[in-house]
Amino acid sequence: MSENKEDTLASFQNITGIDDVGEAFSHLEAADWNLMDALSRVMPHEDSPLAIPVQQSEPPARNPVESTNGFRPPGYEELPGPSNAAGFFGAALQNQNQNLNLHQPHHLQQRFPTSQLLAQLTSSINLDPASSQNNNQNVITFNIHFNQQLYQVRLPSEATIEQLKRKIFDETSVPVCRQAIRGWPPSKASDAQQLGTRLCNLDLAQENELILVDLTDDGFMDTEQDDVTQRVDKTFTIHIQFESDTPLTLSLPGGTTMQALKMNVYDIKSIPVRHQEWTGWPNGCDNETTLAQSGIELSHRFAVRSTARPAQTNSNQPNAFEVVTVDSESSADEFEDATDFNNAEYIFTDSPPAQPLNRHLIPNNTDDETSGSTQFVENYKLRYGDPHPEFFVGSLESAKQLACQRPAKERKLLAIYLHHGKSIQINVFCDQLMKHESIIQTFREKFVLYGWDMTYESNKDMFLSSLTACISSNASLTARNIKLDKLPAIMLVGKSRQLGSNCEVLSVIHGNIGLDDLLTRLIETCEMFEQQLQVEIREEDARAARDQVKAEQDMAYQQTLQADMAKDAAKRQKEAAQLAERKRMESERAEEDARRESIRLVAQQSLPQEPSEQVAGTSKIRVRKPTGDFLERRFFISNNLQDLLNFVTANGFLIEEYKLIRNWPRRDLTAMEGSQTLETLKLYPQETVILEER
Repeated sequence: MSENKEDTLASFQNITGIDDVGEAFSHLEAADWNLMDALSRVMPHEDSPLAIPVQQSEPPARNPVESTNGFRPPGYEELPGPSNAAGFFGAALQNQNQNLNLHQPHHLQQRFPTSQLLAQLTSSINLDPASSQNNNQNVITFNIHFNQQLYQVRLPSEATIEQLKRKIFDETSVPVCRQAIRGWPPSKASDAQQLGTRLCNLDLAQENELILVDLTDDGFMDTEQDDVTQRVDKTFTIHIQFESDTPLTLSLPGGTTMQALKMNVYDIKSIPVRHQEWTGWPNGCDNETTLAQSGIELSHRFAVRSTARPAQTNSNQPNAFEVVTVDSESSADEFEDATDFNNAEYIFTDSPPAQPLNRHLIPNNTDDETSGSTQFVENYKLRYGDPHPEFFVGSLESAKQLACQRPAKERKLLAIYLHHGKSIQINVFCDQLMKHESIIQTFREKFVLYGWDMTYESNKDMFLSSLTACISSNASLTARNIKLDKLPAIMLVGKSRQLGSNCEVLSVIHGNIGLDDLLTRLIETCEMFEQQLQVEIREEDARAARDQVKAEQDMAYQQTLQADMAKDAAKRQKEAAQLAERKRMESERAEEDARRESIRLVAQQSLPQEPSEQVAGTSKIRVRKPTGDFLERRFFISNNLQDLLNFVTANGFLIEEYKLIRNWPRRDLTAMEGSQTLETLKLYPQETVILEER
């Protein structure tokens, strides 16, 4: 008896041991629902012995899902794909061997060919796919639009959103945590955001059009910046797994940065930030990325590994000191950490030892200014504690723009603190001078403070190159020529019109200085800089006043212009109305003239023939017009009154506008019966009538 697709899927999962419906479905889809071909995709090769346990090799790195800090997302090894099928498939084969009476030792020791095993496994299964077509209504097709390409994904209706996203990952290499899918039914849009929601509960059609947005491209959810704004106010549950420690769960607001999360781990687990190796951050994240911007779910899992070298101790001596081996490739950081550790008094106390302090605030060969600045501020706070000045975190160019590229009234000086771990004046300068309230307040109000560690030559060269590019070559030369016994030092950089368009070094304060002298130097430089800015401030004020006057004039002009335009519009509207009225009147007049002419023509055509003077039985009628002129015509006495009225109408005097009056006796002929003859009305042999306006 033929099986449908559900039976084929169940058989495939039973044989292979693959519990993930989406993964099993993808294998069967790739094999066009041919069970033999699908099993061949995930089965060992012909010559692989079944008795040997399958070794799990580390899966190769997959670039599309690696994070920017070099780690793979959690659960990467569990993502669906043929490469991860070997381990659990070997176990599934052994289970099937038992079901097929292949569990005897001699069967397990021989090299059993895959084709024979498949034949035994599928001997009772009809693989004819034609009979499964009647179950197509349980399969949902998704057309995924991504990067101007179309990807088709087919899944059973019982599959979940998570399985759909994993299938999309197989097709597009976009990580599940960075997939934003648009196009769900509006009433089910919120349900579609839950990974456990089943497709059959989303009111989907047999074929659906969806749009995939890769949140990796910009490092935050740019498609919908509103989504990021909403996620900032949400609480994220962060589950962190450690190699040799208890897991940690944190509830943090969406505005928490990656750097702040690392500091929380440091505070709780005492793993320094520089020794934290994270797995699970999406691609494109950095220390300034917030949880809301990263694109992770509201509940997300990370793995953290400490990269610190474990101490080597003598197992036979329970109270032995830590033994640190320094070879030619070991950094000075490790050596100094070991020195600080061996010299510390807390070795002989019962309390756990504190984290050894590192005199180098930036590790050797740092990648860029931003990461170096971040590590400088972190390590400065850890080493010297509170209170401390507020250092700018970022590149030197950004610090210069914040301080110098502003209007004269808002402009500040750029203070560049140059640190050196081998200077004997470091502790006094940082623990006493830089902690003083007056120094901290002066830096906060008058300066943008930027710090850098010049201990390592690689970091020093990077910073001097940045000084040349951002400030000037003289600034770079000045910093290079500061001797070790003068460090730490503070370079004060400013920009004013008197200094030219570029920033210049105004003063250099060396570390071998007292508190009062340091404060005096800072204040004097600020006062000198403010005096240089006065001319520029006055010019800016004058320019602002001129701009204000010009703006007011422009506003007045615009108001006048608007009023004139309104008058012109009203005038044009009035003229248009008058023109329309004239046209209407002319039209009515034309219609009236046409009507009058029509009446006149009808009356003229109805007039009887005028008799001659020699004919007997005639009457001569004279009609006096309002102007005093006369109309004259002869009629037969047998003609009726209407013929006389038609004669008057034919000459342009409509009866509806004029009356025809007989003088004696005075009668209104237009009010009399028109069928009466002239003879009856005694209008012969001649008569004069008067035409009057009504």
